[in-house]
Amino acid sequence: MSTSDPPRVPPVDQLQACQDVLGYQFRDQELLIRCLTHASAARTRLESNERIEFLGDAVLGTAACEALYDKFPDSPEGELTRIKSVVVSRNTCARIMHRMHLEQYLILGKGISNHSPTPNSVLATAFEAIIGGIYLDGGFEEAKTFVQRVIDNEITNAAESAVGVNYKSLFQQRTQRTFGETPTYRVLAERGPDHSKSFKVAAIVGSRVFPAAWGNSKKTAEQHAAHNAIATLDEEPLPHEPEWEEE
Repeated sequence: MSTSDPPRVPPVDQLQACQDVLGYQFRDQELLIRCLTHASAARTRLESNERIEFLGDAVLGTAACEALYDKFPDSPEGELTRIKSVVVSRNTCARIMHRMHLEQYLILGKGISNHSPTPNSVLATAFEAIIGGIYLDGGFEEAKTFVQRVIDNEITNAAESAVGVNYKSLFQQRTQRTFGETPTYRVLAERGPDHSKSFKVAAIVGSRVFPAAWGNSKKTAEQHAAHNAIATLDEEPLPHEPEWEEE
């Protein structure tokens, strides 16, 4: 955009609709507009969301780390790092923007706005800028609350896929082929407060109960239990301890 072109300002009702979706009301509406403005629609790069994205990226990382640290008290640093790398990735940021339908509120130049769909890089930049804007407008606690609310499902999904192999699917294929039965899973025990429970789950095929395993969610525990069951069938050491390991 040339310096002679005035920046586009969205209608007040559109800005309010955006804030309703965010669940946060900006005190400084001009700041919100800047968060939504891509460099292609700004007179100068300093009037776009690029600088705020720089700040928002740091806030996102910190809020995500705190959420992971609290949610998975028994996970080692390596596992937390793997989950975090997925949760704060550009693809995840863009997916959240899509899920919340926030792309409709972005202020884009003609070259970008004519591009369908909106590139993930543009969406991710805007998401991090929104986080940075909430931080500037309302402080870290407000930004952290927003981040942890919108990434909660992403954390769960990333944690469940962190094992890299779908052991439940492998175990089911094997039991159906070998025994003609589909495994079920039973929760045997729970530990921890409601917001960060761990579960002990066993895989069951017919009357046979395989060695149980713990996990930071029921789905993760089921994956671990299926892994234990496969190891049992293969007469290999159990990959996951069936008993709770105290720190």
